[in-house]
Amino acid sequence: MTATSGSAVQIAKAYTEAWMKNDVDTALGYVAETAVCKAPNGVFEGKEGFQTFIGPFSGSLNGATLIDALGDDAHAAVVYTLAAPFAPDFPGMDYLTVENGLITEVRSHFDLSPLIQAGGTPQH
Repeated sequence: MTATSGSAVQIAKAYTEAWMKNDVDTALGYVAETAVCKAPNGVFEGKEGFQTFIGPFSGSLNGATLIDALGDDAHAAVVYTLAAPFAPDFPGMDYLTVENGLITEVRSHFDLSPLIQAGGTPQH
């Protein structure tokens, strides 16, 4: 998959829905080569960094629900709940920047305490 025309909201939803279904290759198709993801457990750069960030996590999910996505042509906020192995109702939110049809930055926000309390490590 390559650059997609459309608003940041459409691109953010497609990206999120893909990784929620463990379709990491499709999700990465929406990501620019030089994209940066800033998350509570680190900074991940480029497509390889995104693969490191979402690949293992996406594959461990028992389910996911996209609650809402809103924004404009260049930015989107996506709110979701995940059924993770360490928490059945794990909320998260991503703020994405889109340029030329590709995601250039994701600021991922979630609380790591359920993972830590379950004995997991924030470095997935």
